[in-house]
Amino acid sequence: MRVGLRWAPAVYKQYLRPTTISILGSSSPVYESEFTRSSASTSTISGSELKFSGIEQIRLGFLNSSKSNLALRLKASREGVGLVQETTEKTPKLVKKPKDGSDSFTEMKQRFLSFKRQKYLENLECYQELAQAQAPKFLVISCADSRVCPSYILGFQPGEAFVVRNIANLVPPFENGPCETNAALEFSVNTLEVENILITGHSCCGGIRALMGMEDEEKSSSFIKNWVMLGKAAKSSTKATTSNLSFDQQCKHCEKESINHSLLNLLTYPWVEERVANGLLSLHGGYYNFVDCTYEKWTLDYQKSSTKQATGGYAIKNREFWQ
Repeated sequence: MRVGLRWAPAVYKQYLRPTTISILGSSSPVYESEFTRSSASTSTISGSELKFSGIEQIRLGFLNSSKSNLALRLKASREGVGLVQETTEKTPKLVKKPKDGSDSFTEMKQRFLSFKRQKYLENLECYQELAQAQAPKFLVISCADSRVCPSYILGFQPGEAFVVRNIANLVPPFENGPCETNAALEFSVNTLEVENILITGHSCCGGIRALMGMEDEEKSSSFIKNWVMLGKAAKSSTKATTSNLSFDQQCKHCEKESINHSLLNLLTYPWVEERVANGLLSLHGGYYNFVDCTYEKWTLDYQKSSTKQATGGYAIKNREFWQ
């Protein structure tokens, strides 16, 4: 049984353009890709009353001006969930160490207080609901790269996505045993009952580059190298189909190929495959190119891929290109 109340932003805007460009660059004897065009924390407020006059005054300063349309905003905020949100936020400023040697957390403090005034108190009822429970529709598995923040890029609001990040956005197979990633997978699928899993990779991925530069049988005490070797199958299929390309081009190919192999690894978890087979869960891949700010999204075709798994093959559908 799903628990909790949902809160989602009112408006999302997607920029979709069907394309016939192959996601993997060239066909592969190892797998088959089938594309079809698609249509289109927080802190808990103790008790139930605000007893701090300072907070109450700030709150009233923001709420009084919009009291008449608060109900409409809250109603609209629950009308749907998407992957892309129209935003009017200003260009992000990086936290840098001040030249005068003052504490680097000063800027961070100001950001937090700004969030509290402009978002938390402005949407207090929604945040109070989230303090009771969560019911996200998405599990997002993303790279830990500091340039790739899925909530910022895809517009997820608090409560919409359960996010786990690791080096090169890899999913280990079930037989590898427990780790942080599959612990998050188990919780989000079995307890939160998410409806979608989105594995999102990105351009210029250092983890994939490390994988492509390693010898197949290389032994190492490096945590990073041992982790990225989870993508060995993606590396092998990449090498088999792109041997005539440069190393940089091979890495770009593998950045997308590893996403599809991780999608197949998701199906090695019995409780994931069961929900996918019953139509309760969908598996998606995404690729963010931060060089030109584009995003590719596709969905694993479970019915067709299930017949190919013995050979490591897969099929995908509903590919979209957002730019």
